[in-house]
Amino acid sequence: MASYLELINPANGEKFRELPYHNWEEAKALLLQAGNTQKQWRHTEISGRIQLVKAAMDYFRDNQKNIAEDITRQMGKPISQSLNEVMGMIHRAEVCCDLAEDALKDITLPKANGLRRFIKREPLGVVLDIAAWNYPLLIAVNVIAPAVLAGNTVAIKHSSLTPLCGKAFEDAFKFAGAPDGLVTSLIMDHQTTEQVIQSGLIQHLAFTGSVAGGRRVKASAGSQFIETGLELGGKDPAYIREDADLDLTISNVMDGVFYNAGQSCCAVERIYVHESLFDEFVAGAIECMNNLKIGDPNNESTDMGSLAQYSGLETIQKQLAEAEEKGAVITRHPGPFPDGENYLLPAILTKVNHNMEIMMEETFGPIVGIMPVKSDLEAIELMNDSPYGLTASVWTRDTEKALEIGNQIETGTFYMNRCDVLDPALPWVGVKDSGKGCTLSVLGLQQLTRPKSFNLKIDR
Repeated sequence: MASYLELINPANGEKFRELPYHNWEEAKALLLQAGNTQKQWRHTEISGRIQLVKAAMDYFRDNQKNIAEDITRQMGKPISQSLNEVMGMIHRAEVCCDLAEDALKDITLPKANGLRRFIKREPLGVVLDIAAWNYPLLIAVNVIAPAVLAGNTVAIKHSSLTPLCGKAFEDAFKFAGAPDGLVTSLIMDHQTTEQVIQSGLIQHLAFTGSVAGGRRVKASAGSQFIETGLELGGKDPAYIREDADLDLTISNVMDGVFYNAGQSCCAVERIYVHESLFDEFVAGAIECMNNLKIGDPNNESTDMGSLAQYSGLETIQKQLAEAEEKGAVITRHPGPFPDGENYLLPAILTKVNHNMEIMMEETFGPIVGIMPVKSDLEAIELMNDSPYGLTASVWTRDTEKALEIGNQIETGTFYMNRCDVLDPALPWVGVKDSGKGCTLSVLGLQQLTRPKSFNLKIDR
């Protein structure tokens, strides 16, 4: 077993850093420290917790450029998008701070029969956050900020592609004056991670990743009586109704397809267009795709860099080949094709159907299939014909019709005239194979607590 994790820049294949793995004994010691720290941190006033999280965000603000460069170097995201991610993460954490006091306050019941009754929200303990690489700050902060605000401590096991982002959170909280063990970055292989999950030293497990990974994590938890929050895959649909404003719709939907090279659980991966607009929409979508600048992610004018890993490219190529064999028409970006094995030119597919993997299984890349539909009913049936249910969008001028459709879609988040975006004041949830649990919003903060009832007889 390797003792060091090698970090490879996916855009050029160069190794740029080695980081030592934590073995089980080292991880155990850090988790014990996190547990001891949590026993004190839980008694910190909510105002103090909020102040600390905001101070940690100042670290990210002050070091935005260096942290963004680390993101780009680790997973190939264009530097402009990495810079945006740092600021978006800060905003998300600060919204959680604004929500925390109301979300975590006691619930007081009316006095009755000489009883004083209330419900207190108590922290869970040590939270293990297994974070994904595709939005390495935004995904991690969904758990870290609410967990700390709720009185927990956090151990971060970041993706092996983006471990520097886990270390950035640890450094940020140290900068803010956090006690040792409040936020800890663990660099672990799969075996040590499984030992941690089964150790009894964590009280909540949050995982973001693939459906297969989610199943493994849940199985690893086994007989441990810990809650698991699973944010898994997506195959998110967009439906363009016949009354859609195409000037608004095309650019925004295609941004939802291609942003971050489509490496997003809530990227738009399948599009249904009313047949009266189909040809016009497809022509506009292809124009949007062809205008993308693909190349060096360190160049500020680059729209799309490399994919983060070669295995993702292989999955996409397999789906493309299967779709083409079954009759799909593939229109590819005209290029030029950048150097580097992890680059992939984006593509739009027509003549697709739900017998093709590309319309049913997560792609996680800059590829999308577009189908014509005759009616809202057909669109709803196709949107729901999926094992996933993370987000879905409808593009229309008719709000009431959008709400009518939204009430029939099996999804965690429903959008009208927007897509591929999170509002931290709203809960981030999935249905079906997209996961279980909830992050962000008042509900996400409460998810990281347990209710404790107080029943006091005050009159004798």
